[in-house]
Amino acid sequence: MNDKFLQATNFIKSISSTKPKIGIVLGSGLGVFVEQIENKTVISYNDIPFFKKTTVEGHEGKLILGKVAGIEVAVMQGRLHAYEGLPMEEVVFPVRLLAYLGIETLILTNAAGGVNLNFKPGDLVLIQDHINLMGQNPLIGLNDNSMGPRFPDMSNAYNSELNDIMKAAFLSLGHQIQEGVYAGVLGPTYETPAEIKMIRTLGGDMVGMSTVPEAIAANHMGIKVCGVSCITNMGAGIVKQTLKHEDIKDVAAKVMVHFTALLTESIKKIGQL
Repeated sequence: MNDKFLQATNFIKSISSTKPKIGIVLGSGLGVFVEQIENKTVISYNDIPFFKKTTVEGHEGKLILGKVAGIEVAVMQGRLHAYEGLPMEEVVFPVRLLAYLGIETLILTNAAGGVNLNFKPGDLVLIQDHINLMGQNPLIGLNDNSMGPRFPDMSNAYNSELNDIMKAAFLSLGHQIQEGVYAGVLGPTYETPAEIKMIRTLGGDMVGMSTVPEAIAANHMGIKVCGVSCITNMGAGIVKQTLKHEDIKDVAAKVMVHFTALLTESIKKIGQL
């Protein structure tokens, strides 16, 4: 795997001289943020050695290198999911590659279903912690000690200092931001009403089919992580609705102004650390 990462890294460096300090993974419907990137170099996932193509609508499948608020960044426009039939090592390959490119901080974003009854569609929620309900872990198998320890600590998986910065960034924009625990499930089916009740009982505030493996892999490699969920719908059984991926993308699009402002201001502040 190390050889694969080195080949992919060298390929990217042959195209762009950007040395990203911050990596960002954009979730379903949140890709419009890339319009904020200056001096862009766009690389298709298809062109990066050993990189898998995303098959999900709303995930463009592009690595974009450039600057946001004067800070050099690497942005994954679209992510890979285990429910696409990929092994976990392929799902987290993009995040590990960002670490090889030199990022110090990773911002994970996603579209999520609301489990907390105080949430509503359109809310942006800072991820405080996660619950792994996927039945899988990207660190299963032989451990590469050059990447990280066999048993990485996850007690501060979503870095508290970064979370404070993001909260301050949102408040400076005149907005409140919710906070909550993200429950990661395998998918691709949406959850049943009984599963939503179970997740709420376990302490989950929102639910989705991504993010958790990426957070684990990044922490394993010593990368500081923070994350934001866009609540695009309420979980099954909370309100009468039929869940559709198209509706999720529509709600995400409606909050893009706030989402983009939050990310931009946060990147500016994190870049000053």
